[in-house]
Amino acid sequence: MGSIADMPSEKRERAALVALLQRPGAKWADIGLSVLERGSAVALLDAEFRLQETLFAEPDPVQEAIAEAERALAQWDAAGVAVHTCLDESYPSQLRSIHQMPPILFSRGRLTTDHRAIAVVGTRQASEQGLRIASAVARDLALNDVTVVSGLAKGIDTAAHRAALEAGGRTVAVIGTGINNFYPAENRGLQERIGRDGLVISQFWPDTPPSQRSFPMRNAVMSGYAAATVVVEAPWKSGARIQARLALEHGRPVVMPEQLLEHDWARDYAEKPGVHVVSSLRELLTVVEELIADLNAGPDSLPEISDLAWST
Repeated sequence: MGSIADMPSEKRERAALVALLQRPGAKWADIGLSVLERGSAVALLDAEFRLQETLFAEPDPVQEAIAEAERALAQWDAAGVAVHTCLDESYPSQLRSIHQMPPILFSRGRLTTDHRAIAVVGTRQASEQGLRIASAVARDLALNDVTVVSGLAKGIDTAAHRAALEAGGRTVAVIGTGINNFYPAENRGLQERIGRDGLVISQFWPDTPPSQRSFPMRNAVMSGYAAATVVVEAPWKSGARIQARLALEHGRPVVMPEQLLEHDWARDYAEKPGVHVVSSLRELLTVVEELIADLNAGPDSLPEISDLAWST
């Protein structure tokens, strides 16, 4: 391998960030913030080795670390996995504003500017009514050229992804495992289809298995990626309730059906600024267009939509 200085700047920075994140005990959030403050992962990696007084060791430890990271990047690229760091132009700009910004993202599919993106989330133990609502919401969002974001879990998430695809719309799956894993296993075909026709993104190393900790982290990224979150069904322990809280922390509006007010947490959230309680899909679509209008040149005219009540 040639000198680090001979590598293209963007490629060198990407490899340096991977090298930083691969180090034992690396704190990803701190590394992400430090890299953004410095504007360079190479500079941070160099500084870390200076602190260890190994900068002038032979072989050069910085170049060795970057070379190892570059080999990993080449393997991911060969497997069809794209890598986006917080220093890259391709990195989703809406994620840069959240405290939980992942310093690196792995993706399959088409990464594009998704400012018109709404998360549709809910419990894995969804009721038939909840599944109908999720499908109707996602379908109408897709028909209005709004990207449907969800977490590829059983229940509400699966219904939202499938409805968006069936409507010919764009859907983004933010998953709680590495991008090479399929969880739940029965959604493998759906994940592969989204990877072809939409976008699958993960903040974890590609072979990371599911864990109890990874899914709330996924909810934070899902909230940050979307302009707003629609919560369909969410009992107290649901990840969707966690996402509603995170969305409000991120300054993202939350939309929920009035039926959720049977839960104490939903009644509490309903009093907070940025929460919209709606009673029909027509009202939902109207609220959504109002919420994303400032992210567009102007709201598109809506085609005729159903006036399906939440209680249907």
